[in-house]
Amino acid sequence: PVLVDYRRGPLSLAHNGNLTNGLELRERLTREGAIFQTDSDSEVIIHLISNSRREAEAQQVDDALTQVTGAFSLVLSIGDTLYAARDPRGYRPLLLGELDGATIVASETCALDIIGAEYVREVQPGEVLRIRDGEVEQLRPLEPEEPAPCLFELVYFSRPDSQIWGCSVDEARREFGRQLAREHPVDADCVFSVPDSANSSALGYSEESGLPFELALIRNHYVGRTFIQPTQAGRDFKVRMKYNVVRDRVEGQRVVVVDDSLVRGTTSRGLLSLLREAGAEEIHFRIASPPIRYPCHYGIDMPTREELLASDKSVEEIADHLGVDSLGYLSLDGMKEAVSDFGPFCDACWTGDYDAPLVDIEAGYATVGA
Repeated sequence: PVLVDYRRGPLSLAHNGNLTNGLELRERLTREGAIFQTDSDSEVIIHLISNSRREAEAQQVDDALTQVTGAFSLVLSIGDTLYAARDPRGYRPLLLGELDGATIVASETCALDIIGAEYVREVQPGEVLRIRDGEVEQLRPLEPEEPAPCLFELVYFSRPDSQIWGCSVDEARREFGRQLAREHPVDADCVFSVPDSANSSALGYSEESGLPFELALIRNHYVGRTFIQPTQAGRDFKVRMKYNVVRDRVEGQRVVVVDDSLVRGTTSRGLLSLLREAGAEEIHFRIASPPIRYPCHYGIDMPTREELLASDKSVEEIADHLGVDSLGYLSLDGMKEAVSDFGPFCDACWTGDYDAPLVDIEAGYATVGA
């Protein structure tokens, strides 16, 4: 969170998302005399509030939020007043809970479970709330847009023990796996996941295909992320630190390996190599989402388009690159059908169709591949 001293009291802001006009606003504010302490686009919102010429505190918040575009689910406190807001398309989840008469604002229901709070409702797209003295008050909503919650939240980002947009994340992922098995069946001996985010999808694949589900890969939860290592040798070593194979479940077997998504392919390639070394007879790789061809500009930290494995490679070329006997992705239509009761969704990372305007990119402040 961003923490500052403000003329109306201590101000703090927690923001999930990404402003697509943050760089343009930052340049304007700098010209007007603002001094930025971080590179975070969240700080832009702070300066917009402090620079507002409106008198009332709630009007200053409104003034700031009507100037930003892109994705934002945010919680803002000024003194003893709390504000919660969600962008008009509702890219990122945000919800209300209650504990002993106090209002809780969080991204997912699992946060409520941890502290023993009760779920109340979602903060709706474009909704702006003021919470003080035990009361939740609706302020002027933001200009409405067609809702477009991020489908990648259900694929990977949210926790499986959460519900977002009325949908069980675990059940959505199981249905992705079931549909994946319908679209890409294979004659094999067992199925297992790349733990942990693909566990539910692998279980769904097993249920639909009838193949036994095995615990063939064990993940070490105490190492960092593999793709940020500076050299390929370093990344390969981190893969071995992060995962280990249960050889008895793999040796001499025709295996189906299910992962939730394939971004750069760095970790996957090293991991699949470990399975070959462990004696897997055949490796059939199944991805419970479509090929990611475009970067996300709405808050999911993805590489540039040039670094995305599927941006310039066919499925056959990716299979050859990974060294697998077959590769199958869940289709976009199949994925949407699996959760059709909870859409429509943003699918920009698969289609390149960006709903919120990419102001900074169009103005030349950022590159398309960023």
